[in-house]
Amino acid sequence: MTEPILTLANVEAAYGAVKAIRGVSLSVPKGSIVTVLGANGAGKTTILKTISGILDPQKGSILFKGEHIERRDPADIVRRGLSQAPEGREVFPLLSVRNNLLMGAYTRSDRDEVARDIERMERYFPILKERSEQDAGLLSGGQQQMLSISRALMSRPDLLLLDEPSLGLSPKLTQEIFAIVKRINREEGVTILLVEQNAALALATADYGYILELGRIVMEDRAAVLAEKDDVKEFYLGQKEAGVRGERRWKKKKMWR
Repeated sequence: MTEPILTLANVEAAYGAVKAIRGVSLSVPKGSIVTVLGANGAGKTTILKTISGILDPQKGSILFKGEHIERRDPADIVRRGLSQAPEGREVFPLLSVRNNLLMGAYTRSDRDEVARDIERMERYFPILKERSEQDAGLLSGGQQQMLSISRALMSRPDLLLLDEPSLGLSPKLTQEIFAIVKRINREEGVTILLVEQNAALALATADYGYILELGRIVMEDRAAVLAEKDDVKEFYLGQKEAGVRGERRWKKKKMWR
């Protein structure tokens, strides 16, 4: 079995008095794509914020490449090889596309390699080359998502956290971005932890998946196996024909939690 590049063990985090994730344990094997699925408010983004150091955990451990990173500074975590493309893109709207990419490489001093990596991002997303000198705030939503992913890759991460890359995008553009995400994983060996509401596409892209409800992991398995489970079909893939049996099992689980 491939060794994990990231391991969370019994992690809890909160916003003030509101606990957002409760005893979350998960593992991301090196070189894989792992997805975390769940409804709005389930705690998916909180998991990523806790991993990347934006939010300190109240409890539990986070191991990245065998070292504890909980409560470390986010910049230090980036230097260790972990970066995030956040929900909502959060590009720097008044900076050019090129300068946004350079901001992604702020921890690096190898200028020639940085220039080559910008060219590499422009090969993945040619529109970024066309709009290189344009302010990022003038890009379309899909173009900003491409820029957000590219900016995160400019730090040359071993692990990329992707938070809702399909948010607000057309189905066609979503398919294009997910195809490139898969290429980045396969061609460059970047491990990816993907948070996504489009469960069908996420499971078709990922190797392994976790399902989160009310801050807790309630199910996990290989992505192909999860996609065939009645509960997942009924509640996450919108396939009503999964039947009443799946609904009853799900309700029973909720009663006993």
